[in-house]
Amino acid sequence: MPNYDKIDSYLEKNLDQSIAELSRLVAQPSVGAQNLGMKECASLVGNMLRARGFDVRIMETKGAPVVFGERKGKSGKTLLIYNHYDVQPPEPLELWDSPPFEPSLREGKLYGRGVSDDKGHIVSRLHAIDAILETEGELPCTIKFIIEGEEETASVNLFEFIKQNRDLLKADACMWEFGGVDHREVPMQYLGLRGICYVELSVETASTDVHSGLGGSIFPNAAWRLVWALNTLKGEDERIRIKGFYDGIRQPSARDRELMAALPEVAEEYKSRYGVRQFIKGLSGGVDLRIEEVFTPTCTICGLTSGYQGPGSKTVLPARASAKVDFRLVPDQDPDDIRRKLRSHLDEHGFSDVQITDLGGDPPARTDPDDPFIQLVAKVAEDVYEMPMQLVPLVGGSGPSHPFVHDLGLPVATAGLGYPDTKAHAPNENIRIDLYLKHARHMARVIKELAG
Repeated sequence: MPNYDKIDSYLEKNLDQSIAELSRLVAQPSVGAQNLGMKECASLVGNMLRARGFDVRIMETKGAPVVFGERKGKSGKTLLIYNHYDVQPPEPLELWDSPPFEPSLREGKLYGRGVSDDKGHIVSRLHAIDAILETEGELPCTIKFIIEGEEETASVNLFEFIKQNRDLLKADACMWEFGGVDHREVPMQYLGLRGICYVELSVETASTDVHSGLGGSIFPNAAWRLVWALNTLKGEDERIRIKGFYDGIRQPSARDRELMAALPEVAEEYKSRYGVRQFIKGLSGGVDLRIEEVFTPTCTICGLTSGYQGPGSKTVLPARASAKVDFRLVPDQDPDDIRRKLRSHLDEHGFSDVQITDLGGDPPARTDPDDPFIQLVAKVAEDVYEMPMQLVPLVGGSGPSHPFVHDLGLPVATAGLGYPDTKAHAPNENIRIDLYLKHARHMARVIKELAG
């Protein structure tokens, strides 16, 4: 590898300036679920790219705008970088140790909503670009940014945006929006995301709640109606009962099993971190637990709402009930297909009155672990982390990687500044400054090595 001393020296000397820029970005609210500050944040991100000599377009969608930026480099290679500027709602506010949109630096960490997911990744990558431009005067390859504002609300307009802008987004490889180290401080390379089909199931049995003494014996109860419908979806054996649900699933390959077997044991760490006493399906640990965690689709009740849930008693028969349910999908399941099968299942079981509201979905997507770009990203990490990245064939979470892999035909690599206690989506979201700097160093190497 070439000597990166000048680049690393620039990154270290200008670290405080970069953190100050990140703090300004975090201080701009951009809560997608509340449509708070979205256009203002898109404009700010656009200006940050322009300051680096990028040609920038703020491109409208049916929702939040997409920020696109491009700066030409001297080689024929192009790296597409995907990020998002929207953040999760900060509530509950009382659990924050400092206000979520007033970034606070303490004990080597920067706290604030969106600082890890995903604004820290944006600015750390810009910091890497600054170092290259300062030390070399130009980019070694063309870099394109696509920074959307709806990732936290299911990226509902991104798929169509990508289809309409294939030529604009042409590249040789894509760097994804997240990444980081695990509990051992080992950098992880996540090669795929599960899909998701997220729905709300709701039922109404009366026009108003009723005194339970009046209606309890003669009126249908919306809460029971929904519980009975939910009970048909999955058995106590954890198997999902929707007809055809498991059709077309691609089983993990021998290479997948090899990579999963190389990962560390997680059973005791999960029990300690999350306070669970046991795993379902009789699982105890080892490679079987790790494979089951990501290569098996799920049906999860995420929330239930009906009737009175305040303090004390209120004798009421609920007129309405609803549940949020997500299905995590594995290759080659499709969220639209699962939604249709769910509708057929409810109808066949006598629950045609249970309504389905689509809350968004993404198909699963994966990148070949032996793709040259994946190997490049993993290898150059060793110069920064003093160890190569560990390859993980699939993770349990979901995101809009499918159009990048299947429509744009790109290998998608992950790298980032996350760590197990980053608290993304939770109060006191934070990043470690040392990992912020390491990610910038890593990105500088990826950009230069891609150029050849």
